[in-house]
Amino acid sequence: MLLRRILGIDPGSVRTGYGIVDVRGNAVTPVTWGVIRLEGEASFPDRLFRIHRELSDLILLHRPTEAAVEKVFLAKNPSSALKLGQARGAAIVTCGVHGVAVHEYSAKEIKAAATGYGGAPKEQVAGMVSRLLGIRDPIPPDASDALAMAFCRAVTRKL
Repeated sequence: MLLRRILGIDPGSVRTGYGIVDVRGNAVTPVTWGVIRLEGEASFPDRLFRIHRELSDLILLHRPTEAAVEKVFLAKNPSSALKLGQARGAAIVTCGVHGVAVHEYSAKEIKAAATGYGGAPKEQVAGMVSRLLGIRDPIPPDASDALAMAFCRAVTRKL
């Protein structure tokens, strides 16, 4: 049976979450997850480069076959929206550089995949992702969001 390894990415200008799952048939199992913390970087360009560098290291180590990120959404603060877009761009380009196809999902699609309801609160999504993947330890919110994106890709594969 063919193995798919999916990297979920929750890009941010202060914290970028990641989560990797393996998919074999109908079984989805967690591989790794975590958060790239960017608070200590001297400049915003340094933060973007660090996103690229650390995601590159993850891709080279774990060899995902595909990636999932959340589609662009509108933010109330234009400055925050621009920074989020740039972090998202750094993540997408990093995947492209390594030959990892990126698939985009709306927040509603991600929530519905995990909970069955596209309007579910973040806490409910995080709880369901932990249960569905059999993770008992606490997961940082950014990593949980990334795992939810990877899980969404695993169960709603668009061909």
